[in-house]
Amino acid sequence: MDLILKYFPHLSDKQQDQFEKLETLYHDWNLKINVVSRKDIDELYLRHVLHSLGIAKIQSFHKGARVLDVGTGGGFPGIPLAILFPDTHFHLVDSIGKKIKVVEEVSQGLGLKNIEITNDRAENITGQYDFIVSRAVAQMETFVRWVKGRIAKKSTHELKNGILYLKGGDLTEELATYPKARVYNLTDYFEEDFFETKSVVHLPLKFKG
Repeated sequence: MDLILKYFPHLSDKQQDQFEKLETLYHDWNLKINVVSRKDIDELYLRHVLHSLGIAKIQSFHKGARVLDVGTGGGFPGIPLAILFPDTHFHLVDSIGKKIKVVEEVSQGLGLKNIEITNDRAENITGQYDFIVSRAVAQMETFVRWVKGRIAKKSTHELKNGILYLKGGDLTEELATYPKARVYNLTDYFEEDFFETKSVVHLPLKFKG
């Protein structure tokens, strides 16, 4: 929890309480339904929570914004972002039912009111969103195909509407066909060694009505 306050020192008491509860909730549910590896559950705040919040260092979401989290798994990056931005609507989607069960239980345990949860494939989701977030669930080309037609027309943030993707490693080849993509290295924001190869990719996408 100290790690979160180190980089996000202005959290409200409610937000601090919610972030603190994450550890107990995930430890308890991970014993029943394994969604986080044993190694990672012991470093939950570094490897999952703070990593998810790397997106917030790139773009703060406005009140009333809509964000789609594709392939959310156990709720990352959606749940940490939903705590940080309580006035933003987050739609968390995963095709694996047991993972969605954990997301539902953790969300309820935290009392989050700004989360919508769906057990389905990304391609079946309707609606439009300011941003689509995820943690490296597929190559960018595949991911773009999954979320085609899901971007809202009106852009109200500093960054243009599109994808905010947590990725690792050398992305040169993967992003070669996306000249508008910008890579933000998380080492510019977090000093822990874990983030040495981690980045957030912003890929603006046009509205297609």
